[in-house]
Amino acid sequence: MHFTLKQLRYFAKAGEFGSVTKAAEALHVSQPSISSAVLHLEEVTGLQLFVRHHAQGLSLTPAGRQFILKAKQLLNDAEGLGRYANTLGEDIAGTLRIVGFPTFTPMLLPSLMKKFIETYPEASIQCDESHQKDIIQSLVDGRYELALTYDLQIPSDIEFEPIMEFPVYAVLAQDHPLADRDELDLKELAEYPMVLLDWPMTRDYFFSLFLSQDLEPDFAYRAQSLGMVRGLVSNGFGYTLFNAPLVNNKALDGSELKAIPLTGNLRPLRLGVAKISQFRLTPVAEAFIKLLKERAAELTASVFPDQRFYRHLK
Repeated sequence: MHFTLKQLRYFAKAGEFGSVTKAAEALHVSQPSISSAVLHLEEVTGLQLFVRHHAQGLSLTPAGRQFILKAKQLLNDAEGLGRYANTLGEDIAGTLRIVGFPTFTPMLLPSLMKKFIETYPEASIQCDESHQKDIIQSLVDGRYELALTYDLQIPSDIEFEPIMEFPVYAVLAQDHPLADRDELDLKELAEYPMVLLDWPMTRDYFFSLFLSQDLEPDFAYRAQSLGMVRGLVSNGFGYTLFNAPLVNNKALDGSELKAIPLTGNLRPLRLGVAKISQFRLTPVAEAFIKLLKERAAELTASVFPDQRFYRHLK
């Protein structure tokens, strides 16, 4: 088969955006260049890679979804080869693109990134935050090589390696009727209004905890940010449930919170590294995972000193 890396790149970008127009804009080339590359690939492979929707862009066929994974792997390998040619003598170099779940990424990743760059000065890291549904989709689309996230609805084509475990616990205002307890049962909490962190998959997880105990929660308030959840809870609008431990016991307005462990057989969340199963990791990604495992206990203890709220798995 005769095709070029440029044609693969044009095809991969069209698949990522689902649009010839957007792919052309992103790559600063003409739309016919993108269309010609896709048509050439379909001709030489004998595959229909896209379904064309009149005035509504493109969508990958099942064959196209499989082909794009291999195409992106080849493009990554070619990029790695280019970096190697430019940095002979440097084992770890280039840019690592990662995405993390927003409950713990701001607390754990910056110091780890700093240590990584100090250890491998020829490497750089691009780190973003996203919710679970978007994290999984962005891995599938090839926008990131690695994700640091929870084991929430991980599909079969995503490889997940757990590193630590976070049990669920309650967060209450200091003057909440249950705030003087050393531990709580979910049944006791269900009688009070709850402030829900209303993110996709996150809300499903919290609701499943109540269902597992044959309980009906009172989701009295919903919020889209951790800061708003903490503020509502600390000002008496209800309790909430968290997994990532509190770094401090104050909301953004200075009002105080209290974290209390929960009893019962409630499913914890496992934090780990996720990647596309078919992708081979670049050296820079492998080095990052190695450093993460080596420093996980140290990083977590410095950020989350109360060890009741996490457990290392490796």
